[in-house]
Amino acid sequence: MTRLGAIAAALLVGIAPAAAVEATVTATQVTQFKDSAVGQVVDGLVFRGGIALTSPDDTFGGLSGLTVTGPDQQVVFVTDRGNFVTGQLAYDNADRLFGFIGVAIEPMLNSRGEVLPRQYARDAESVDTVLRDGAPVAVRVSFEHLTRVADFALTNGVPGGPAREVAIPDWLTDRRTNETLEAVCIAPPASPIAGSTLLLTEDYLDEDGHHRGWLLGQNDKGPIAYQNSPVVNPTECAFLPNGDLLVLERGVSMLSFVMELRRVPAAEVRPDNLMAGELLLSASGGSIDNMESLTVHTAPDGELRILIGSDNNFNDWQRSLLLEFALVE
Repeated sequence: MTRLGAIAAALLVGIAPAAAVEATVTATQVTQFKDSAVGQVVDGLVFRGGIALTSPDDTFGGLSGLTVTGPDQQVVFVTDRGNFVTGQLAYDNADRLFGFIGVAIEPMLNSRGEVLPRQYARDAESVDTVLRDGAPVAVRVSFEHLTRVADFALTNGVPGGPAREVAIPDWLTDRRTNETLEAVCIAPPASPIAGSTLLLTEDYLDEDGHHRGWLLGQNDKGPIAYQNSPVVNPTECAFLPNGDLLVLERGVSMLSFVMELRRVPAAEVRPDNLMAGELLLSASGGSIDNMESLTVHTAPDGELRILIGSDNNFNDWQRSLLLEFALVE
C-alpha cells in the first residue's frame, strides 16, 4: 500500500495522518461569476476570477477556513477533519489566480503534541493569522463540536506544533454542536479595536434573535451581536486594512446554496453592539458552492483582493472553489 493509500485507509477508521504529506492538486480557472466575466463589476465588487480545485488524494477537501501566512501568496486552509492544508496561490501574467502549488497536508495536534484523537475534536471551521510587530507568528483556529479556539506557531509560514488553547467564554465552550463557533478574525492596527479577536457563532442566537459573538481584546472585550437573517448564517469574517469588517454568510434555499457578503463599518465593531452590514455580494446556484472561507490579501499587482472559498465536505458532488474579488474604487 502506498503512503497516501495508507493515509486514506486510516481516515476511513477515523485516524488522522501522523505527519505532513505532499498532495497533488489540479486547478481549473473560473472565468465567469453569475453573468460577469473577469474584470467586470458584479453587485458591489469586481470579479477577478478564480479556480476550482481537485485532487486524487482523499485527505484533500473540507476547506473551511483560509488565511495568508507569508510572502508570495503563501496560504493555509483548515479542514473539517482537523488538517492544515498549506501551499502557494499562483497567478498568471494577467494577475489572475490560476493555481495552488506546493500543497502539503498536516494534521493538527492537541496541547500535548498528539494528533487530535477523534472527529468530534477535529472540526476546524475558521483561521486567521496572528501578527507580532507586523510579522506572522501563529494562526488562530476555531473549532465546532468540541468548541474551542487554539493558536499554532508558524515556522516559515507553515503552522504546526502543539495547540495553545485560547480562553473563551463558558457559554461557548459549554455548547457542543456543529452550529457554534464558525468565524474568528483579528482586528488590524487601523481598527478602533486593534488586536482584538472577534468570534461569531453560526446558529446560536441571543434573546433578541441575533447571532451571538464575543470580543477577546484586553480593552475591547465582551459580547457583540450580528443581525440575523431568515436565509443565511455567518460562516466567516475578515477585516479590511481600514478596520471595516467583512462577514460571509451561507445558507440553503430551494435546494441550492446561497451566499452573501456584507461589510460592517469599523466603528460598529465594538462590545455591546448589534452589527448589521451593507450587502456587497450575493449569489446562489451554479456560480457558488458551500462557501465558507474568507480572507483579504494583496495580489501580485498590489491590488487589495477578497478571496472566498467553498467547503466540499469531501463529497464528489460538491466543489472546492476559490473565487477572487476586488473592491470597486
